[in-house]
Amino acid sequence: MKIAHITAGAGHMYCGSCLRDNALAAALLDAGHDVVLIPTYTPTRAEGRDVSLDRVYMGGINVFLQEHVPLFRKTPRFLNRLLDAAPLLRLATRRGVSVEPARLGRLTVSMLRGADGTLRRTVLELVEFLTADVAPDIVNIPNSLLIALAPAIKAALRVPVVCTLQGEDAFLDGLGEPYRSEAIGLIRQYAASVDAFVAVSRFGADRMSGYLGIDPRRIHVVPIGIDVSGYARANLDAEPFTIGYLARVAPEKGLHILCEAYRRLRAQPGLPPSRIWAAGYLAPEHKPYLADIRRQMQSWGLTDDLHYHGALDRDGKLAFLQNLSVLSVPAPLAGQKGQFLLEAMASGVPVVQPRHGAFIEVVERTGGGILVKPDDPDSLAEGILELWRDSARRKALGSAGYDGVRAHYGLTQMVEAVLPLYRDLAGRGSR
Repeated sequence: MKIAHITAGAGHMYCGSCLRDNALAAALLDAGHDVVLIPTYTPTRAEGRDVSLDRVYMGGINVFLQEHVPLFRKTPRFLNRLLDAAPLLRLATRRGVSVEPARLGRLTVSMLRGADGTLRRTVLELVEFLTADVAPDIVNIPNSLLIALAPAIKAALRVPVVCTLQGEDAFLDGLGEPYRSEAIGLIRQYAASVDAFVAVSRFGADRMSGYLGIDPRRIHVVPIGIDVSGYARANLDAEPFTIGYLARVAPEKGLHILCEAYRRLRAQPGLPPSRIWAAGYLAPEHKPYLADIRRQMQSWGLTDDLHYHGALDRDGKLAFLQNLSVLSVPAPLAGQKGQFLLEAMASGVPVVQPRHGAFIEVVERTGGGILVKPDDPDSLAEGILELWRDSARRKALGSAGYDGVRAHYGLTQMVEAVLPLYRDLAGRGSR
């Protein structure tokens, strides 16, 4: 079976969706399948082996220029290829890319118009490549924001199209009106051209079914899997007690909530030395957010207790996790993934998470942590304090998470979950 996986690059950012797409493609290749991973927007940034093509389609520079400068919708193809060149795109994104939905409403809607809009040329170039150079048995689109590719692909290739759902509801909600309504309307319109949807969690399947008006029977759950090689057990007795945060540094991920909970922890009498270690991508527009958190910590007399380690590559992440006593990413809104939980638990680090979204199913399935009230610094502080004081329970949860990730969230499990769907669709052909 030949599988074309499209992925949406995020410049120099380590993107959870990109990592998942690359990991799945690599695992399918290792299982003996013919897989082509095709980057769009920018080159992907993978951890370890990158199996994506060198060529980028629908490159971010091209998309921007064609949307805002009509002349570039008619430029020679060689110029488009030059603008889509991976080295140029890496150079253009080396200082970071904006992930702020409010700034991307117009472009998002244009992308969702697909071959019927101003970006028709870039869409058809990708479809032409799939037709002439790949000839797949099945095509996977990485998220619903690229769902407008589905009708063009089906018309040209006559093969089944799968669309993965990876938590784009939060992005869509941030677009503002009229773009949000337009975008959701276009996604619902093109959903009929998709043969099956894949959600990365049961919560995600239920959420997106209602959000996008998709029949729940058309959504299949394929939980995220991670490559657990290289993850060793952390020493949970090491001092000082270290509370880890491993996610994008942005309000929606809740670093400010963690710091507020930490302030309340430090007010407890008799506690030993401690610290917060944070790591993750910091977008240009969120630098003031981190600066505000630093000022707040300073006002509490805790300046030296917060250490930001930047965005980490795989080796850096593995080393980072070895120093943690517990991990918490107290996102105030319910999310659909939580890959950082799997990475922490793969190192035997217990987690303390809000009781909402996919966090519930990951923690309950692995047994690797405890759940607290969402958006509640007091509840979060109580949960962390419980594990701080009870070393035996901390180790028991860490051990359960270490085993639970390997039993339920490895690459093998992800491949075993998706292959029956691919085989069934490829056997039935395009509808």
